[in-house]
Amino acid sequence: MNIVRQSSPNFNDRKEALDLLVLHYTGMETGDAAIERLCDPEASVSAHYVVRETGEIVQLVAEDKRAWHAGVSSWMGQTDLNSRSIGIEIVNGGHNVPLEDGSLPPYPDVQIEAVISLSKDIARRHAIRNTRIVGHSDIAPGRKIDPGEHFPWERLAQDGLGLWPAQRENELDGSVHLMGHGLVPGARGEAVTRVKRRLFEIGYGVEAGDAYDQTCADCIDAFQRRWVQDRVSGAADLVTLRTLDRVADLYQRERQRT
Repeated sequence: MNIVRQSSPNFNDRKEALDLLVLHYTGMETGDAAIERLCDPEASVSAHYVVRETGEIVQLVAEDKRAWHAGVSSWMGQTDLNSRSIGIEIVNGGHNVPLEDGSLPPYPDVQIEAVISLSKDIARRHAIRNTRIVGHSDIAPGRKIDPGEHFPWERLAQDGLGLWPAQRENELDGSVHLMGHGLVPGARGEAVTRVKRRLFEIGYGVEAGDAYDQTCADCIDAFQRRWVQDRVSGAADLVTLRTLDRVADLYQRERQRT
């Protein structure tokens, strides 16, 4: 890996053991602008690494230090995720700097290859489990939406980073017809209670209850940005509900295995 070192002053000491990897996009016009901000003492933000579009990796904070990238966040009931995590900022304009046609800018293959190489190395050295590889939107639903619904999570999972549910054979030809109704914000009842439980089992910061409140909608939105990327709405349609069950089951099996 091609790693360039540049020091950011924005870090302090960890308070927890390192066991989490968080992926972000920069959401800025250029990588240089992002790095400048991540090194600005007045900005009070930083990350351990920045991956440019070319695949070049810039290390800003040593891995044994607490970079300031996660903000107010939670995963699996834990907070102060800056103390637990390594943060990787991926240079991409995202929702802040879309293309002229309004679409989200793609992540170049060479950049994703570098992200995969760096992430695999970090996960191996720190024994980070697949259930602990997350996006910023996963740990801060409603507040953050990066690395976005255009980030290739499935490709990372194929390389052993994170988890992706297998598609059932009879779905490939479109022969499966879903029955029933989805859930929308404002709904109440046992079905909502179950959705919240399944979200919590994955790791999302949703509280128990039978009301499809704003926090539940934010967590569904974050879930969709990662696993149902063509249906981002915050409403749990039938495809989202089916995928939620599969991902939650996958996470449970992974935790039992490890």
